[in-house]
Amino acid sequence: MNRPRLPDPIEARSGWALATAALLAAALASCGKGASKAAAPAAPVEVGVVTLAATPVTLTRELPGRTSAFRVAEVRARVNGIVQKRLFTEGSDVREGQPLFRIDPAPYQAALEGAKAQLARAEANASSARMQAERFTELVADNAVSKQEYDNAMAALKATVADVAAGRAAVQAAQINLGYTTVTSPVSGRIGRSAVTEGAYVQQAQATLLATVQQLDPVYVDFTQSSADALKLRRDLADGRLQSAGPGQAKVRLVLEDGREYATPGSLQFADVTVDPSTGSIALRALFPNPRGELLPGMFVRARLDEGVNPEGLLVPQQGVTRDQKGLPTALVVNADGKVERRQLVTERAVGDAWLVTGGLKAGDRVIVEGLQKVQPGAAVTAVPAAVPAAAGSRASR
Repeated sequence: MNRPRLPDPIEARSGWALATAALLAAALASCGKGASKAAAPAAPVEVGVVTLAATPVTLTRELPGRTSAFRVAEVRARVNGIVQKRLFTEGSDVREGQPLFRIDPAPYQAALEGAKAQLARAEANASSARMQAERFTELVADNAVSKQEYDNAMAALKATVADVAAGRAAVQAAQINLGYTTVTSPVSGRIGRSAVTEGAYVQQAQATLLATVQQLDPVYVDFTQSSADALKLRRDLADGRLQSAGPGQAKVRLVLEDGREYATPGSLQFADVTVDPSTGSIALRALFPNPRGELLPGMFVRARLDEGVNPEGLLVPQQGVTRDQKGLPTALVVNADGKVERRQLVTERAVGDAWLVTGGLKAGDRVIVEGLQKVQPGAAVTAVPAAVPAAAGSRASR
């Protein structure tokens, strides 16, 4: 009888060993392929660059300031009396010479009549003295009167003539005071609220304030500039780093409180010759037309003043400028070998969405503005033109 043959334990162990060896060989082969793939050199990263070119840049300084009225006239009482009537509407526009208040004129009318009466008396006395002096002139020639009497007549004539002159001056003064009872506007402009009402007693000695009239077209804008900035500007112009905009080109633009730019430019009137010792600044004043009354006295504005033109300005997009750990501006540049270099920059001021760079870069440098996160200094890259403009404009502000 034939029995089935059992597997030999030694043969079984050998089969398992062969299978395990085959699996290990396959795994090692697989790892070898992956390692060879990882060891293959990576392709250069593609980055977007902007090639710098020198361009004329108009340098503009932005300074804080406040508006003020072209003329401010405080209407005050010039005689004593009771205010009888107000003759204007508060907040309205008034013209020069327009009546604003009426003060009780009765006492001044009476004073005028009294001065006229005194003048008439003085004129009568002068007429009598003149006729007497004429008679004494004839009589003294015939020795009919003494020399002393003649001298007395001539002195009396001169005294009465003086009384006439004094009487005329008194009449004129009374007329002036009577005229002051009608208070008129000294300038054309917009009048504010009334400081007194009907029935109020005003005084000449205290110069009681009645109202204020302000001329609002044009208006002044007063602002200040650091004396250090003014000195630097003069040095740059003298050294040729800046070119003057030319005579009559000192134009000023305004940025209003809501961020809008005022439609009409103004002109710089003067710069003070004295530096404020407490702030180290120089006062400047510009004049702006204000036909629509959009600018009101006391408004906070920002004045943009053209300083000059940098004929060879380098503008770098702000997205290509970063800060290092010390806060200094830096940029990544693709050199002639196609590798990344880090440059430390000197930035003077902003120009829209770009920086005006005065050190660290030169015309022709390729600044990386796209793909900054993918590269490091020393890495090989492929430079392609970026999709952003190199500069937002040619006007720099600060």
